[in-house]
Formats: sequence, structure tokens, C-alpha cells
Amino acid sequence: MNTEKHCLDCGEIIHGRADKKFCNDMCRNNYNNQLNSSSYNLIRNINNILRRNRRIMEELNPSGKTKTTREKMLVKGFDFDYFTSIYQTKNDKRYHFCYEYAYLPLDNDELLLVKREDRSE
Repeated sequence: MNTEKHCLDCGEIIHGRADKKFCNDMCRNNYNNQLNSSSYNLIRNINNILRRNRRIMEELNPSGKTKTTREKMLVKGFDFDYFTSIYQTKNDKRYHFCYEYAYLPLDNDELLLVKREDRSE
């Protein structure tokens, strides 16, 4: 029985190997890009938020250790829901890191901003 196979992307008839799914590389790439586009968008958006958060902390903390307020960070566009890790001290203080920069919540909506020193040098 000889049935025609059709490209999964454009629907054209496929010629060649029996297990071929696409008529060319462009159709294969387009199909896979469409399949993965929503997850790529999510990842790209989260990475943009993390980069913005890092940039804000870098801007507010040029000396490597300073205090600021939650409000100042929010005005600049900081999103407190996104960070890369949490470091908890023996005294139960929790530093929220965004790459090498971190904030430690203090009293009265104040924050201590710190920069992790590079230990590899």
C-alpha cells in the first residue's frame, strides 16, 4: 500500500525516505520553533526580569554594600518575586540573590544591598 506522506509544517507531499516528516530544513525548523515558542517566551521573559533586577541592584549599590528602601527599588522596576537563590545565615537572615547581588530585608521596609565577592581570583 503506497500512501503519500505530508510535511508536518506546510502539508506538501514528502518525497524521499519513508521516515521523513518534513519536506525541507526550513519546514522542520519552523515546526519546531512553533512547538517550543511558548516555553521560549516564558524563559526569555523571566531572564529579562532577572537581568533588570540585577541591573537595579548594581545601580543602587556601586560600593558593594549599601542600604536602600523597598520603595526605591519598586520605582525602578524591581520585581521581588524573581531571584536566583536564597542564602540563609546561622542567625536565620535570608539574603535573596540575583546572580552576584543580594538584598537582605531589614526593619521599616529598608533593605541591605550587598555584592558577593568573587572567590576565584
